[in-house]
Amino acid sequence: MAPSRPDAKKANPDIAKLLVDAQTQLEVGKLEEAATLAQQALDATGQGGDFELSAANLLGTIFVESGDIDEARAAFERAVFLDEDGTADEKIGGGPEKFLLLAQLSEEGGLDTVQWYERGATALRKQIAALSELRTPTPEQKSALQEKQNKLGGVLCAVAEVYMTDLSWEPDAESRCETLITEAMLLAPAAPETWQTVANVRISQNRANEAQTALRRSLELWQNLPPNHPDVPEFPIRIALARLLMETELEDEALSVLERLVTDDDTSVEAWYLGGWCLYISGEKLKTTASKPWNDDANVNEEWKGSWKSSRQWIMQCLKLYEQQDYEDERLGEHAKELLSEINKVLGEPVDGEEDDWEDGSDDGDEDAEMQG
Repeated sequence: MAPSRPDAKKANPDIAKLLVDAQTQLEVGKLEEAATLAQQALDATGQGGDFELSAANLLGTIFVESGDIDEARAAFERAVFLDEDGTADEKIGGGPEKFLLLAQLSEEGGLDTVQWYERGATALRKQIAALSELRTPTPEQKSALQEKQNKLGGVLCAVAEVYMTDLSWEPDAESRCETLITEAMLLAPAAPETWQTVANVRISQNRANEAQTALRRSLELWQNLPPNHPDVPEFPIRIALARLLMETELEDEALSVLERLVTDDDTSVEAWYLGGWCLYISGEKLKTTASKPWNDDANVNEEWKGSWKSSRQWIMQCLKLYEQQDYEDERLGEHAKELLSEINKVLGEPVDGEEDDWEDGSDDGDEDAEMQG
């Protein structure tokens, strides 16, 4: 008698367990173990297997985390082959995410990036339409609808950014940007990233006042929230916001963002650098005012010096971390040194203990935070 075929229903749970274990290893940062388990699951399910889409997606995500970009791209392209329009159930690896990740991983950039984003946007629109048609949606479905609208808004903003950079030479780049951000504002008005993109477009159009308005709106959405609130934007987004605020001459607002950033992560070279640069600009403006013949306010003279002294402290901390971390951005390091040199040329070298006082103050702040926690 011929040997009986193994029962697929008995074999499948092993693959499911491999995927669960791979996800667990990914979540705890054990990327090699996660990749091994996900690859085993993909090999076990094979082409056309029930778990092929899930395994390919998970493997791609793991490779993104580990920085293996070529492998990540190959895994997601396999997932796209299995779910070309993103309509498969997200529980088995369907949905728009693979398209959006391929947009970010694109080697070509430009139109290739836009095309991947558009495929992701199309999948999101279908999901939004399905949720919008529900007559009596549950709270979970309402939340999912809002989440997907926010995600679509983010995708549209990402496409607008491509048209402002890689595709800025396209004759219709500006009109496309305008269309994209208009829809993003309607879909995701409560997302800070939406208003940052609006500001970026307005800056490119030399509409500074409108850019400032958009940036203030972005900041107002989260500035009074506690540090761990889920609506507080991620660190890189707030760094980008600080740069835009400085570009539009909103130094006070930029400094408030940067002060919070160095509280959240006091090892960020870029945050300390931007804070020092921001204080330098503020001091330079006060110094210009103080030099006017009609100005006889002694306080202004002291204010610009105080601003530059604070700037020097931020920059010295930046350069200290720059050396410790062997930071790669040489232009940032050179500019920080130029700012420090200019300050020292005008104010004189820092007095003995100035850097130590700064560090002591930072330590005290850490202790206070621990005591409050």
